[in-house]
Amino acid sequence: MLCDTESLILTQDTFQSEVLEAQMLVLADGWASWCMSFQKINLVIQDLAIALARCIKIGRLNIATAPSIAAYYGIRTVPTLLCFYRGQVVLCTVREISQSELIYKLAPFLAGSYSSGRLLACL
Repeated sequence: MLCDTESLILTQDTFQSEVLEAQMLVLADGWASWCMSFQKINLVIQDLAIALARCIKIGRLNIATAPSIAAYYGIRTVPTLLCFYRGQVVLCTVREISQSELIYKLAPFLAGSYSSGRLLACL
């Protein structure tokens, strides 16, 4: 788990172990270099990494270098944020989002009220 402002770089090779096999909440930031919105969401992600460093693992997934993962999860628009808990997508957003809105959406999972396998929130 990262405790600073740097996000974990997710790749085809690391996605299984870092995201799907993780025993904690994982936020995967689907991005692409051609998308200007990713710069804004990057600031939100960095702030979130500081605020919730002990509660959540945050990783960045470049959809251009991990096309099979992007296709599997239906990532066609960036920024796309996917939140996983024990290998299941529990939250998704396909637009820019503020830090406060994202924390609000993550709150049920951070408080331990997640019910396994059920999608609780999709923006």
